[in-house]
Amino acid sequence: MERVLKVHPKDNLLVALTNLFKGEIIIFHDEKITLLDDVKAKHKFVTVDLKQGQEIIMYGVLVGKAQIDLKAGNLITTANIKHAANSFEVGERNLAWDKPDVSKWQNATFNGFHRPDGSVGTANYWLVIPMVFCENRNLEVLQEALVTPLGYGRKKAYQNQALKLIDLYQAGADVETIINADIFIEEQAEKSKRLFPNVDGIKFLNHDGGCGGIRQDAETLCGLLAGYITHPNVAGATVLSLGCQNAQVPILEAEIKKRDPNFSKPLYILDQQKVGTEADLLAAAIKQTFAGLMQANQNTRKPAPLSEITIGLECGGSDGFSGISANPAIGYTSDLLVALGGKVILAEFPELCGVEQNLSDRCVTAEEATRFSSLMKTYNQRAVEAGSGFDMNPSPGNIKDGLITDAIKSAGAAKKGGTSPVVAILDYPEKVTKPGLNLLCTPGNDVESTTAEVGSGANLVLFTTGLGTPTGNPITPVVKISSNTTLFNKMSDIMDVNTGSIIDGEETIYQAGERILDYLIKVASGEIEVAAVKHVQDDFIPWKRGVSL
Repeated sequence: MERVLKVHPKDNLLVALTNLFKGEIIIFHDEKITLLDDVKAKHKFVTVDLKQGQEIIMYGVLVGKAQIDLKAGNLITTANIKHAANSFEVGERNLAWDKPDVSKWQNATFNGFHRPDGSVGTANYWLVIPMVFCENRNLEVLQEALVTPLGYGRKKAYQNQALKLIDLYQAGADVETIINADIFIEEQAEKSKRLFPNVDGIKFLNHDGGCGGIRQDAETLCGLLAGYITHPNVAGATVLSLGCQNAQVPILEAEIKKRDPNFSKPLYILDQQKVGTEADLLAAAIKQTFAGLMQANQNTRKPAPLSEITIGLECGGSDGFSGISANPAIGYTSDLLVALGGKVILAEFPELCGVEQNLSDRCVTAEEATRFSSLMKTYNQRAVEAGSGFDMNPSPGNIKDGLITDAIKSAGAAKKGGTSPVVAILDYPEKVTKPGLNLLCTPGNDVESTTAEVGSGANLVLFTTGLGTPTGNPITPVVKISSNTTLFNKMSDIMDVNTGSIIDGEETIYQAGERILDYLIKVASGEIEVAAVKHVQDDFIPWKRGVSL
């Protein structure tokens, strides 16, 4: 295994692949460097002497400037470098790309749920949606009434753990005995008891929007909810409206028609102020949802080409290895899917800071490049006006694990998008329609961005992480991809795929990317239940278009 890595020939940084110590002599190709500081795995050190203000290069792009004079062998930290990124403009198109060989998958299919609009789902869910937060309690009542009786509950593993402790306490156990007691019980879904075996579940999209705030927030929320209702993983929906909120039902209906002019899924809409008593509302909702589930159960999985897969690309809890293992691996998976005619969504605009020129040049038209530039600059300016900015994007966990500036984080994050041309720029919550790589304006916030990608049509999400995160989504499988083997082994219950094998020297980025595509086909066919689905990790947070990084 190599001990250091140079990501790009132009870089003046090396990445430590293992812990390195002050005084060690590092020999890398024709470079011989004596370390002046301890360098933990995932962190970087400079390979040349730099004066204050000189540029620091990684991934072949500007990622920072020295705040003090640095010597070759110095560790970079938040104390000695500051964020910097190149400016960008709409230039000439650069649409050439090394299209990968996809002959292996040319005739491959997955088993999915075919919808009337021609789309294909990787799952089959029924939705219950509130138009406004005032209806959230009614959703909770419906959830209690329907989920367990219809067979979608989970065994009460944690309740049973508490019952074990109650038994010990009543038997006279002391505090030390309680703390050291073995109470582990594996939580499992009781699938065999499902009344509707072809329906993967009933999902409840609780949120805190729909009224208050500005009218644009309500309109955007209706667009997002319409994206979920028309989503290929959804068979139909029950919608609860109070009646007086900003997010009015006609706005939702218009957004549904915008996305699917011939919409024909079962859709039941109830207005509490029209229905009257809460009891009548809930009784009607239970009956209509049950009727909807009967219709949804008539859907069965059938073969579909891989071109019907739409993947969202996400990262969260990133570390210094994310940008050199997991992200480029799914970037190659993205290229493979694009070559097969599928759709790919790269989001998190604050995490594209510093690589805008490359992405702009890859836009298929100057008009798309101009839209990308406008969205990026407007978003960053609003953050600056709020006293922040894209340069304040890295979290404490990112920094601790080697992502010292936003440009370093962004340059690695952008690797998720592979190398294909950018076919469209989408503003939240627009629907993806064009095969190929699409850029969607969202925050870097994990759940807001994942929520948005699914709302735009992602029927699978690839989520890379170096530190570990349980994030999931109510209707779309979120595949967790570890950047390092240590994390994969340590948090095996919430990880699905390991790309630490790249760091360990066991496989190439291309081999890992192909392995991930094969895994996705099984997930899309319902053959593999990913960790986020297994743990019912149903994260759903609409973006209010405020400053969120």
